[in-house]
Amino acid sequence: MAGVEKCDPDKIFFVQLADAPLLQQDVLSWSRHHRVFPGEGDFDLVDLLGRLHECGYAGPVSLEIFNDSFRQADVYRTAVDGLRSLRWLEDQTADAVRDAGGEPEREPLVLTDLPAPQTPDDWDFVELRTRELGRVTRLLHQLGFSLAGHHRSKDSVQAWTQGPVRIVVSEDPGATVQPTRLAALGFQVADPDLAAYRAERLLARAVDRAQQPDETVLHGVLAPDGTELFFGPHGNHGVPPWLGEFGADQDDAASGALITGVDHVNLAQPWQHYDEAVLFLTSLLNLHPTSSQEVAGPSGLVRSQVMRSEGNTVRIPLNVAPMAAEQGAFTGAAYPEHVALACSDVVAVARRARRRGLAFLPVPRNYYEDLVARFDLDPEFVAELESHGLLYDRDEHGEFLHFYTATLGEVFVEVVERRGGYEGFGAPNAPVRLAAQYREFGG
Repeated sequence: MAGVEKCDPDKIFFVQLADAPLLQQDVLSWSRHHRVFPGEGDFDLVDLLGRLHECGYAGPVSLEIFNDSFRQADVYRTAVDGLRSLRWLEDQTADAVRDAGGEPEREPLVLTDLPAPQTPDDWDFVELRTRELGRVTRLLHQLGFSLAGHHRSKDSVQAWTQGPVRIVVSEDPGATVQPTRLAALGFQVADPDLAAYRAERLLARAVDRAQQPDETVLHGVLAPDGTELFFGPHGNHGVPPWLGEFGADQDDAASGALITGVDHVNLAQPWQHYDEAVLFLTSLLNLHPTSSQEVAGPSGLVRSQVMRSEGNTVRIPLNVAPMAAEQGAFTGAAYPEHVALACSDVVAVARRARRRGLAFLPVPRNYYEDLVARFDLDPEFVAELESHGLLYDRDEHGEFLHFYTATLGEVFVEVVERRGGYEGFGAPNAPVRLAAQYREFGG
């Protein structure tokens, strides 16, 4: 793209844009099957548009997209995704132009800013919606959570807390597809009103949430996969104001709880909406995609890409299951979503959970034999891992110990302990989990 800024703008009549993932394949196949909207691929279109602005181009900018999912998608949804990508690109380019300084010799493209992004400072809450209230609350108790209270105006809505983690459980007796699902994610941001206004400008659909006049206003939008995302205020001493609606007057963050935070939340994405989800989280929450990975599962490779905030306070891995799984090979259950909880001592959490009757996801004996071969670990340490159903990974920065619960509906919980500077997600252990879940659901 170098040199575009030196072009004669009178000789540029029309600009068509497309993004794409960086792939090693012939250009024609790449172009016909893998074009995506700006912000959904790996090209630096902000730099390109900035150079066009610098040369003084002020003509039309359009999109030319070809890919397999685009051809099958709902046309209105595609139009929204395309316009969102252009508004995001325009906003990013305006920021880049200001940072670069200087003015072109002639009137350039008109670039309109969006409201400033409100990057999440932390997780506010996770909401599970279920028709099996007893099973879900029992699981939370087994993991060490305590009932903070019942909502004062919403029937069958509870809040469970441990340390700084808040999990809202709402009973949905009419659920017909899955008995339990991950319904909503709450984020703490500096200015919830501004976050909601930016989401509106980016064409996100608002969540219709009933509330009483004296209750906290929580702005929410629907993500492409239907998950509700809410923007909440920080509150006093880390306690969100909405928690008072459950009769809880303080958080137990300083009580020495073993669970210390939400490490990450994994969302499963339909393959045809994956690119849309990446742009949605990038443009609304200012999350940044990392390099994608592929993990082997019983019905094929599962693509995974992590969306991170600055400082890693919020991490959302997006998983795309093989198409066969979505067509019924797993009846949709082997690729569930999950909440990963950070802890200070995973052995202590596992020991407490086992005493309370937690159903762990079973780990085969040969996994631990393989650990000895891979890492040359002390046999006593491996025996301790096996006795608690823990999995292990290590890199040059540190260690990762974790366990999985059995799956409820389409949700399970992972508890993780990071030691040192380990920043991964235990990807080598994902095939073990997928195979165990496959067996769990009768595969």
